Amino acid sequence: MGKRKASDNAGNPNQDLCDFLIELANYERNVSKNIYKYNAYRKAAGTLSGLTERIKSGQEAKKLPGIGEKIAKKIDEFLSTGKLQKLEDINKDENNIAINLLTRVSGIGPAKAKELLAAGIKTLDDLKKHEEKLNHHQKIGLKYFEDFEKRIPRKEIEQIEKIMKDIIAELSEKYIIIICGSYRREKEDSGDIDVLLTYPAYTSKEKLKKENSVLKNVIKSLEKKKLIVDTISLGPTKFMGVCKVPGKNKKPFRRLDIRFVPYDQYYCAVLYFTGSDLFNKSMRAHALEKNYTLNEYTLKRLTSEGTPGEAEKITCEEDIFRILELPYKKPKDRNS
Repeated sequence: MGKRKASDNAGNPNQDLCDFLIELANYERNVSKNIYKYNAYRKAAGTLSGLTERIKSGQEAKKLPGIGEKIAKKIDEFLSTGKLQKLEDINKDENNIAINLLTRVSGIGPAKAKELLAAGIKTLDDLKKHEEKLNHHQKIGLKYFEDFEKRIPRKEIEQIEKIMKDIIAELSEKYIIIICGSYRREKEDSGDIDVLLTYPAYTSKEKLKKENSVLKNVIKSLEKKKLIVDTISLGPTKFMGVCKVPGKNKKPFRRLDIRFVPYDQYYCAVLYFTGSDLFNKSMRAHALEKNYTLNEYTLKRLTSEGTPGEAEKITCEEDIFRILELPYKKPKDRNS
């Protein structure tokens, strides 16, 4: 759910290949605005990041899902020369460099980056001198830029998870809290912290009268205990902001998202926000093959007219796999 951070392929034998593919993807999104190429490079990087052995040639890579002739040639070029001419050319253009840098600030997209560039803003120092051109989210992104760029070690998220669960349990023992994303997939580090929150009385059909204040009360408690230190936005069902391990001055500030989800939609949300992107796409495609439609809210059987019917009753992730006639995959096995 956060912005691009430092590589999350640390320890992977194909880290350098993944890095150049992600760099190309960001160029296509931020500068060329070619979403098709952006997705293609991202998919190829996702495939390579799931491997346990080093890719030795483009021909070998081409046998893998999401890697075609053009990307295979780039892999061969990188393996033989240690660089990629296309990237070398991209990085000779200071405007390309500026746009890629500015879009790394949380809240700044390609259109805003180009607007800032047109105003002569090319560096973070330039940006700090013209904060009046930024909205609240972008100002927060600039304020914590260095910390947001850092990966979050698993042990630190475990700490934050325990503190958060203890604080929320004081409000009610009925709350169910899961941290999703790469943390749930058992990665050693994460880019940000994605939390899903629910409790059984809160459903999509019988929403609580105090729905608007439930999440706000949770956030107030987390602020009071100094876990949440800044807010980007807070609505009835979603919080975006900044957290930090309380009482540890040296600990970096981290991006935190909390979604308050109806209980009957909770486990579809858990599946979706756990990822990976590639895994989600394959699950949705399989659902369609089985005559269902799956998204972050519900799993619904398609009618004879091809429209979604009633939502299936889902009480755990395993229900989704069972209904779709798939063997259950543990989160750690969903990285590709």
